[in-house]
Amino acid sequence: MNEKPPSTSGSGAPGLVARIRRAFSGEPWSRDEIQTFIESEVELDAEEKSMLTGVLEVSETQVRDVMIPRSQMVVINIEDEFDETLKTIVESGHSRFPVIGEDRDEVLGVLLAKDLLRYFGSDDEITIRKLLRPAAVIPESKRLNALLKEFRASHNHMAIVVDEYGGVAGLLTIEDVLEEIVGEIEDEHDDEEAEFIRPDGDRNGKPSFAVRALTRVEDFNEYFECELADEEYDTIGGLVMHELGRLPRRGEKVHFGGFEFAVMKADKRRIDALQVQRING
Repeated sequence: MNEKPPSTSGSGAPGLVARIRRAFSGEPWSRDEIQTFIESEVELDAEEKSMLTGVLEVSETQVRDVMIPRSQMVVINIEDEFDETLKTIVESGHSRFPVIGEDRDEVLGVLLAKDLLRYFGSDDEITIRKLLRPAAVIPESKRLNALLKEFRASHNHMAIVVDEYGGVAGLLTIEDVLEEIVGEIEDEHDDEEAEFIRPDGDRNGKPSFAVRALTRVEDFNEYFECELADEEYDTIGGLVMHELGRLPRRGEKVHFGGFEFAVMKADKRRIDALQVQRING
């Protein structure tokens, strides 16, 4: 009887799981040996290598490295009127929101959009406080693999990150953790943000713009009527990484060419979105 052929990924090559099982059939490998195997395994495509590397890195990555910084958290104030709260929900496109008291260090709980929207158009009197769910709180030093287990056990999808003094440092969602493994996860709201450069309101009294990192430098120059150098780098994301000398974290800022560039979305592989303001004028 013929031996059953190994599973394939559709290209005729042995499937990813079968190849890894074959490679690890002997003695256990160290983390460095596994990483070397991933990088040298020619049968793995770029997406498979990236995902496996993400699995290894997630156990070494701390919450502070990937969290949404405190200043960029979309929050709801407990004193907000219903219409104002609804506007925040619709404009942000998020499904969960920290609800704060006097400031961002006073997180009273988490509001799920679905809990509030069920009362839309209803005559029932409802207050945000009655709809709050407990907020999960985690230290910024926590490892992502431990947090992922915690998310799965508690069924929470969001956690508030606190620093060593107990102050709110930011927040993290289960989607943020998964993106460290599989890369950026696009959703319906991301489709609405597909435009490369768009106005994004005023911040600190100055116009702000949401700019995708893949925006070509020449297109950026044309839009803002400026002259950023485009000889070495084709995209704004490339320029930002060059100026900083490394891949920046979310929330990090860099100044050059008369602009402030704040990283809004990024993982360990690339920058995805930036917030841009003119420094002068």
